[in-house]
Amino acid sequence: MIEIGAQVDLSHPAERVWRALTDRELLGRWIAEAEMVEGVPDRLLLHTAGLPGFEANVEVEVTERQEPDLLVLACDEAGRLSELTCAVTTTKQGCRLELREVSTHGAWSAEQHEPREQQLRQALTVRLPAILDWLAFQQVDLRRADGGMTAELPLIGVRGRAGRNPRRRRTVVAVVAGAVLLAGTAAWVTLPPDSKPAAAPAPTTTASPTVTADRTTVAPTATASARPSRTTASATARPSRTPSAKPSRTPTSAAPPPPSAPSVTARYETESDRLFGYTGEIVVGNPGAAPVADWAVVVTLAEGTTVDDVDGANWRQDRRVITFTGAAVAAGGSQTISFDVRDSRPKAREPESCTIGGRPCAGL
Repeated sequence: MIEIGAQVDLSHPAERVWRALTDRELLGRWIAEAEMVEGVPDRLLLHTAGLPGFEANVEVEVTERQEPDLLVLACDEAGRLSELTCAVTTTKQGCRLELREVSTHGAWSAEQHEPREQQLRQALTVRLPAILDWLAFQQVDLRRADGGMTAELPLIGVRGRAGRNPRRRRTVVAVVAGAVLLAGTAAWVTLPPDSKPAAAPAPTTTASPTVTADRTTVAPTATASARPSRTTASATARPSRTPSAKPSRTPTSAAPPPPSAPSVTARYETESDRLFGYTGEIVVGNPGAAPVADWAVVVTLAEGTTVDDVDGANWRQDRRVITFTGAAVAAGGSQTISFDVRDSRPKAREPESCTIGGRPCAGL
């Protein structure tokens, strides 16, 4: 029995390392390209032919799986059999990954052993950390809502530059507000008083005694002399010669019926697949001219699959049926939903159906 082994301490959580071990696309970036073996759904083919220490491609089959701690693979390299154990142990800094390959039938030659072990060690210590760092960066959200990247950094005031004194800004605002207030007061003072009709003067009474023939004095008679008010209209207003407007004979047209609410669309795509699962993506689009708030995408998963994580929408699950809902989709905009699916079988199986508003999603 010949054994080849290597280990590395990683500053990443075990779940992220597990994804790098089981995602077919990621495997191709740090160890070897992988594809499903046609006709055998439980096997993968690693394209290792030509790599140092390998003479042919290697067929692998999962024999034991304990997520995210243990993955055991039975390997077949052109009739030479071995068992590859991947053990993940959580540490304070992240986790430790140990790979150990033991030959079970046949043996590697002396020329193969050292290059093979060196190839494995280089993959663990160089390429795998780079892939994990890239994955970590992909999981950092640099957006705020849907407004794009933000950079809200504090401004440092520089003399003569864009940094301004907030006190000075408040002073300028106060001066401008005071000027507006003074201008309004001056305008109020200089406005003419409201013109009201002048009250008519009280009639003046002139008393002139009247003497009769028998010299009897008679009580004076009051003579009222009232001045007409200057505000009295001088003449009776004549009726206007302008003819009154005749009603229009043009019939009024009925208001057009409100446009029907635009329907949203949806497109499904398998973003990436891996051993025992895949990541699906649904893009909800609104081609109309008004936002649509009431929408729902209904996905029916294959038997034996479950949703693990959802990003971009609210969701609820009823057995194999997943319903996604979310915020209003702006006119001409879109909303992307990403979800991870765990499959009980190594070969990833896409959803059985996907609909939005009763209409099938494109791409499935």
